[in-house]
Amino acid sequence: MSQNVPAPPEPFEPLEEIIKRDALLFRVFTVAAGRGALSFNPGYGSVTRFGFFGQPRVPILYAADSLEAAVCETLLHDVPVEGGQLLTTNVDRSAAAGIRPTRNLRLAKFHGTGLRRLKVTQAQLTDTPPTKYDRTVRWAEAAYSAGFDGISWMSAKCNTDRAFVLFGGDRVATEDLRIDREHGHIFLAGADREWLIEFCATLHIDVSAPVR
Repeated sequence: MSQNVPAPPEPFEPLEEIIKRDALLFRVFTVAAGRGALSFNPGYGSVTRFGFFGQPRVPILYAADSLEAAVCETLLHDVPVEGGQLLTTNVDRSAAAGIRPTRNLRLAKFHGTGLRRLKVTQAQLTDTPPTKYDRTVRWAEAAYSAGFDGISWMSAKCNTDRAFVLFGGDRVATEDLRIDREHGHIFLAGADREWLIEFCATLHIDVSAPVR
């Protein structure tokens, strides 16, 4: 049963978490014209847990502590815990990258003692269904207004690792990040495709072609 998402407290004073310069983060993204590993989403698509907000909209970039968490938070996000299918049409246009900040990033901490600090639980904020995103996004706006570069929380889809959202625009610029080319993966074919198939198989997920 989902819980109500409270409004962010006022004043908004979350605990701070620093992602240090050169820390390795992972992200999965859609390969498309004009978009790459360091591209922030300017507001395309449906609402997410922490985007979008602001007028004009604040661009966002999602990442995670590990490749596994990044895959779980993107490609596998809507696959039921019981398992299912991941269509190749989604896989073929996806890639993963390692990215490293070129400066320290100051994030609002929405996990561990950071949740207690804000008098909220994981079930109320970082592990809610999409029907609650219109309320969880208010917490992202509060973090942005408080001057943070983004948010860290424990991934609900891979709860051994943290997930991150970085705020673009006047907060985190593209030049504040760099690509680590040793950690690039293209899931279209080859060893990267085989890795993804094997990883998904351990989670009862079949990577398969769509039925025609």
